[in-house]
Amino acid sequence: MKKDLQIPLVSGVEIAMVYEYNELYKTDDWNVYIINNNNVDMEMIVIVSQGFSKTKKSTLLRKKLDNLPANSFAKVEFVQPELFVLNNRFQVSFFENNQLKDKTFLFKQNTIKESNLRMIPEIKKRGILAK
Repeated sequence: MKKDLQIPLVSGVEIAMVYEYNELYKTDDWNVYIINNNNVDMEMIVIVSQGFSKTKKSTLLRKKLDNLPANSFAKVEFVQPELFVLNNRFQVSFFENNQLKDKTFLFKQNTIKESNLRMIPEIKKRGILAK
């Protein structure tokens, strides 16, 4: 039975931690974005995130997006810098062409910092891509 299961490979989807200025609060904030670099829409997207280490866990966060058009991006959530001492996992499930797909992204602990920022062309802002 297991041999009959086909788990599709997910490509063209990225999770980025972006460092950007918040006009409303006049602060520099860290925000998570999802990027769809594919030529097809993503539908019914569910993102589950949690920070964790051997001894600690953060609250589990769930976010739903109905649709993310082809070759676009969307802001997912604000992240408090206190969580950067933890590993931060983002599990992304979605439908693409009526097929369920799933991929897990990880920011390892202490890797989210200004010295690791790079320009993310799709968003036109500085950030860090998850592994």
